[in-house]
Amino acid sequence: MKYISTRGQAPELGFCDAVMAGLAEDGGLYLPKTWPQLEKQQIAGMANKSYAHTAYEIISPFVDGEIEETVLREMIEQAYASFPHPSVAPIIELEPGHFILELFHGPTLAFKDVAMQLLARIVDHILTQRGQRATIVGATSGDTGSAAIEAFRNRSNIDIFILHPHGRVSDVQRRQMTTILDENVHNIALEGSFDDCQKLVKDMFLNVQFKKSINLTGVNSINWGRIVAQIVYYFTSAVAVGAPHRPVSFTVPTGNFGDIFAGYAAKQMGLNINKLVIATNSNDILRRALTTGTYQTSGVKPTQSPSMDIQISSNFERLLFEAGNKNSDEIRSKMNSLAQSGAFSIDEQSLAQISKNFAVGSSSDKETSTTIKSTYEQSGYLLDPHSAVGVHVARQQMDANFPMITLATAHPAKFPDAVQAASSVFPSLPPLLSDIHDRSEKCELLANDPQIIQEYIRSRTSA
Repeated sequence: MKYISTRGQAPELGFCDAVMAGLAEDGGLYLPKTWPQLEKQQIAGMANKSYAHTAYEIISPFVDGEIEETVLREMIEQAYASFPHPSVAPIIELEPGHFILELFHGPTLAFKDVAMQLLARIVDHILTQRGQRATIVGATSGDTGSAAIEAFRNRSNIDIFILHPHGRVSDVQRRQMTTILDENVHNIALEGSFDDCQKLVKDMFLNVQFKKSINLTGVNSINWGRIVAQIVYYFTSAVAVGAPHRPVSFTVPTGNFGDIFAGYAAKQMGLNINKLVIATNSNDILRRALTTGTYQTSGVKPTQSPSMDIQISSNFERLLFEAGNKNSDEIRSKMNSLAQSGAFSIDEQSLAQISKNFAVGSSSDKETSTTIKSTYEQSGYLLDPHSAVGVHVARQQMDANFPMITLATAHPAKFPDAVQAASSVFPSLPPLLSDIHDRSEKCELLANDPQIIQEYIRSRTSA
């Protein structure tokens, strides 16, 4: 299994090298050269199997023997043994034909745990095999950072630096990062937006000298290892409601487009998916792009679903590459236009191809609050603001012929103020995090300046 860059000017890599590279040398994102195919009978056989069992079946073709079978199986078992729910990602019926896929049963109460707990073990294994040490740098709009820190904390051959936008994540999200006091963990509060954080991280990967000096790798959703792990729960949930014998639709609260792209990958592998519904908040660049054919950035608007407050959805580049017949020249042109003018056009053929697989909708803060309130009143189910965006859009896209699965991406207790304001119910933290507001914090507030950020990181690494 070989991986190619969306921009066509980086070497083809195997699985382990693609994971460790994070971003390709040419600024592109890695994708498999061909999609592994699963037969209908194999998918049907996933019914009533453990999550770890299915995860191995999905992930092993992408690894393609680069990690020994017994080692890979053990890493997968260990990654999901830490999830208190035996199903790892349970599915419940919210209303007739509409199901919720709960992805918040990991240690930081967000869907990022599902991928990060496995990715940390894969990266640690690769470094150990190679006798190397690495520096992880990531940007977060709230959940990726805490999941990465929890997964990589106290690992002897890794330093981890996470940038988050100062004052633009919830109190619980911030404390889940800043109260981890292990020596290899470094939190940076950036004076800027998430897009600023993400740009600084991308620039570090493109700075070859800096990247090599600290043996830089990344664990944001651009890392192919994240996408691979997220493909799994599309299969487990779809099989639970009747796939592959009937098509299933999914609605995904979307920011950086990684989670929903994993759904696209599942469909390419043979999962019977009717539609993948992109659900955005007021920062609805993807809705506008797929409606008008123009991807045009604008200022990020703070909302009550902060993990989706994004204007540059990095993984959308992967979908454009696929929809445009893997034309890397065209991708480079689009990304250059985005960098220079904050916009690019999507050709009619690519738009038509995307429309075959995707639908799109958005939810304002008012609609999100109303959804939290009405859902609780009708079913007793308490949604967090991100999952509520998904539920609102899913209800608009429901089709009686296909079951709809909405991804619940975070526990409501991560956003207690928004949830209480909408529902008059205060969501309590699980016992594991009940004392988080009393813990000491460790964090540096730094200016939005690449030199300052890079020097801060360089001075604190031992790669």
